[in-house]
Amino acid sequence: MASANEGDVEFPILCETCLGENPYVRMTKERLGKECKICAKAFTIFRWLPGRGMRYKKTEICPTCAKLKNVCQTCILDLEHGLPVQVRDTMLNIQDEVPRQEANRRDYLAKMANSLEVVGEQTDFSGKAQPVGREMLKRMARKDPYYQRNRAHICSFFVKGQCTRGNECPYRHEMPQGDSELAKQNIVDRYHGNNDPVARRMLARSLKTDRLDAPEDKSITSLFVLGVDQSVTQGDLRDHFLPFGELKSVVVVPKGNCAFVNFKQRAGAEAAALAALGGCSINDKSLKVAWGKPKPKGPKSELALAEASGKETATDSQPPTRASIPPPPGARRESAPYPSQDPTAQGAHSNSK
Repeated sequence: MASANEGDVEFPILCETCLGENPYVRMTKERLGKECKICAKAFTIFRWLPGRGMRYKKTEICPTCAKLKNVCQTCILDLEHGLPVQVRDTMLNIQDEVPRQEANRRDYLAKMANSLEVVGEQTDFSGKAQPVGREMLKRMARKDPYYQRNRAHICSFFVKGQCTRGNECPYRHEMPQGDSELAKQNIVDRYHGNNDPVARRMLARSLKTDRLDAPEDKSITSLFVLGVDQSVTQGDLRDHFLPFGELKSVVVVPKGNCAFVNFKQRAGAEAAALAALGGCSINDKSLKVAWGKPKPKGPKSELALAEASGKETATDSQPPTRASIPPPPGARRESAPYPSQDPTAQGAHSNSK
């Protein structure tokens, strides 16, 4: 039996993508017109057209179930990040607390509905976020609405070559692309965060691209941060990386839009790299993070040192020659080929007979 709150809802809980880009969207409302696909409880459904060339959309789950998971009533995606529930729960290490058995689920939802009586109040998962999961969610989150998701479905008659409507057909005249695994997902699995093929692909792609392997050289204790502009100061970088370990220095290079964060211990650098996983977000600015390089020990520096040491060795090992010994004061050089080279001759020619 539906509660009074389920029938008195004035507006659904929707994400910006499902709502559409039209600010003057018109909706039809049917009080207690459908059962929720999660709890099988009657609730008020809404139906609307998000834009021209789009398909009509409607609410699929009740507001209570949407508040418990902080998801959209239509697409069942997280309202804060626009990601599948399985991706969010995996990153934040959240366990699904909603029972799967029908009897237990009804009792659980009835208790939770009393604590969520205020319309619009959502479950807050921010306090459960760990540094690693928080950074990954910020990078994986969709910044702008993806309105292409609201497009009309593909016309099945066009695929069979039997559609006679032509341009008047409200469905898309395109051949389907992709595998059948994505077509097998259902709302119940997406809500509970289980067996979601879209989430599995996103997690696999993120872990593959964001992996930041530590260098074998244990003397490297610095991280290289790229994308630093005027909105990110040296103090912001220090406050962000200080919780991971004691810092030796933070050097910002304005001309290169980069910075070097030097840790005193290798463990602090490894903890910061693990939390960053290739990037971080400071002051709503996405930055790339990589391991620093060791001090230059290239062939040029080694050659210069070898030449310098070789010259010193040769000078010390060889005995001084007669030409290298300066003549005593007042003496005359006999081997001077020109009189001008003899300081005692004062430029005059010698008359030796």
